[in-house]
Amino acid sequence: MGIQNKVAIITGAANGIGSAAVQRFAEEGAKVVLADFDQSAGKSLEKEMREKGYNAVFIQVDVANRESVDAMVEQTLEQFGEIHILINNAGITRDAMLTKMTAEEFSQVLDVNLKGVFNCTQAVVPHMVANQYGKIISTSSVSGVYGNVGQTNYAASKAAVVGMTKTWAKELGRKGINVNAVAPGFTATKMVAKMPDKIIEQMRSVVALQRLAEPRDIANAYLFLASDESSYVHGHVLQVDGGIMM
Repeated sequence: MGIQNKVAIITGAANGIGSAAVQRFAEEGAKVVLADFDQSAGKSLEKEMREKGYNAVFIQVDVANRESVDAMVEQTLEQFGEIHILINNAGITRDAMLTKMTAEEFSQVLDVNLKGVFNCTQAVVPHMVANQYGKIISTSSVSGVYGNVGQTNYAASKAAVVGMTKTWAKELGRKGINVNAVAPGFTATKMVAKMPDKIIEQMRSVVALQRLAEPRDIANAYLFLASDESSYVHGHVLQVDGGIMM
């Protein structure tokens, strides 16, 4: 994949899909910024990557806080001099049925999943425009496409990511920047592993492939959209869901 020596910022990098993306991008020769709020997990992953000989650095960031995001971008430029790829992977859930969801739960999810994507993208775009090159990949979800019970906040944030992706694709394509999104389906992360077996089996049963995605499956989609091989893929939402809806 054509990302050799490219500088990639991956948010939510310390765990789950983000961690798998760090591994894949590093394997393909990218210089990777592990951007995450979890300092302990981030530092641990940075150490692991460096022990394998990869060029990776952890930078703590709160994507919902613009000052924190700006500082992360400046640290990246100080470390590597440029930014080629942004993977807006950071996200949280605060699930509840509509009648029981609190205003705080609603706002928390939109602050990270939506405002965080806006903050990071707006912060890196001027540097990509200056180089007439960039790859922006944001994480939506099948919940953002089809909705999901108990996820008013999450589905709203992920649907909005689709809208922003298509808007940015129209604005930035002429400036040499590809903008796309990935919509994962049910993925076997640590969070899912904590669910009751009955729920996991229900999730698996609605997938045509009859299995949950591995984090690496989603990371591979990020990798393709970040590579030179996808230079004519633009404004697209790539569903990586095993055939939940066909």
